[in-house]
Amino acid sequence: MAQNPAVYIVTNRPGGTLYIGMTGNLRHRVWQHRTHALPGFTDRYNLERLVWFELHSEMRVAIQREKSLKRWRRAWKVALIQESNPGWRDLWPELF
Repeated sequence: MAQNPAVYIVTNRPGGTLYIGMTGNLRHRVWQHRTHALPGFTDRYNLERLVWFELHSEMRVAIQREKSLKRWRRAWKVALIQESNPGWRDLWPELF
C-alpha cells in the first residue's frame, strides 16, 4: 500500500484538548478517531475534529515534524491551527 505521510492535529472543540499524530494514511486514521475504532487518549477525550494537517513526501520527515510539534508550547500549537483554520472547522470533508 502506498503511503502518504501526514502530521495532523485533532481536537474535541475549538480551544479544546489537542492531539498531534502522524500517519501514512490520513483519511483512514482520522476515520479511526471519528469512529472511536481504537481505545486510547483520543477515544477517552472524544477527539474527532481534524483541525490541522500537513502532508509530507517522506515518512522520516513526517516523524521528525510530529516529534517537533509535540515539544511545542500549547500556545504555539493553537497559533498554528488558527493561522490556517481560524474557525477551528472540521477539515474531515476536505480529505475527499
